[in-house]
Amino acid sequence: MTMHARTSPTTAPGGDAARRTVDSAELIREADAHSAHNYHPLPVVVATAEGAWMTDVEGRRYLDLLAGYSALNFGHRNQRLIEVAKAQLDRVTLTSRAFHHDRFAAFCTELAELCGMESVLPMNTGAEAVETAVKTARKWGYRVKGVPDGQAKIVVAADNFHGRTTTIISFSTDEEARRDFGPYTPGFEIVPYGDLAALEAAVDERTVAVLLEPIQGEAGVLVPPPGYLAGVRRITAERGVLFIADEIQSGLGRTGKTFACEHEGVVPDMYVLGKALGGGVVPVSAVVSSNAVLGVYRPGEHGSTFGGNPLACAVALEVIAMLRTGEFQRRAEELGAHLHSELGALVGGGAVTEVRGRGLWAGVDIAPGHGTGREVSEALMERGVLVKDTHGATIRIAPPLVISREDLDWGLAQLREVLGA
Repeated sequence: MTMHARTSPTTAPGGDAARRTVDSAELIREADAHSAHNYHPLPVVVATAEGAWMTDVEGRRYLDLLAGYSALNFGHRNQRLIEVAKAQLDRVTLTSRAFHHDRFAAFCTELAELCGMESVLPMNTGAEAVETAVKTARKWGYRVKGVPDGQAKIVVAADNFHGRTTTIISFSTDEEARRDFGPYTPGFEIVPYGDLAALEAAVDERTVAVLLEPIQGEAGVLVPPPGYLAGVRRITAERGVLFIADEIQSGLGRTGKTFACEHEGVVPDMYVLGKALGGGVVPVSAVVSSNAVLGVYRPGEHGSTFGGNPLACAVALEVIAMLRTGEFQRRAEELGAHLHSELGALVGGGAVTEVRGRGLWAGVDIAPGHGTGREVSEALMERGVLVKDTHGATIRIAPPLVISREDLDWGLAQLREVLGA
């Protein structure tokens, strides 16, 4: 797909006559009438997608610079992944964990090897994986570390985003996520992100884990100060505390490495994975750690009907195979350098106050007077580019790792036009 694809005919390839007469506004009105309003999506109704491009029900084409918050690292309908999924659909899709299936062992073995770990506990969504990590850390703290029952503490960072379950929002600092959902789950201490001294002071004899995003995505793609992750690793190792890295958005190639922790040469005690692990095809998540940590579980203590199902394992195995080549990590590193060079040139010109990120991932702060993040996102949508805002004045850019440089440059040109830069 070239950068001129936005001006292609107004009918979607392969669409039938009925598809071409569908009206986006009517579909949005119908959705608003019959769905809970827990999201505020941009007013675009996607019908088909391929690679880095999406087509709406009326045939308009859009360059996807969000990639499902990293769930689509390998692009829409990546053919390697689609073929694997189709083949598995013809065999078996679900057994539940009441039985073994022939994809499970390979999935666990190969994901553990990719992570340099020993053991895998599969789930479905990112929030489920974070909940699993929290439960695991507490159980390990009681069974192995010897913390008195009911007193385990987990240290987390302000401005985190780990999901929206009741327990997870209990340690969020985002009032929009927390408001009206109490009472909240105790057992967490929040410290400023990037402040190593505050984190060290918070770790005490009851602390079982430190849970962090190596790069905070929802907060606006915040990269911690150099040496921060290495310092967290040092402190947790010295104090006998688990270091849990939530790599759901930052992992699996997004930052130019398989894991964002690798940029500081750090290996945590536990990875929390999701999003890209399912290749944009099925939800797949996992907690990956050592036998000593995940070995605290006994049958019946934790689980999921769909966790580690045959279809999920088949797709995730192909994702792991693709990551083993290093191709996607290299692409994120190379195109990411170009992305940050182009975005960095906007800083100081009046329209952009700051750009943060790593690899093919950036948070762009819009200067006052140039629109809110939402307004900039809507203006880009009108030009055929899809991004998403966060925290008022920030837009996030995270294209599929398969995007071409030509398409990326076209999208950035639209951003410059919108900002009058």
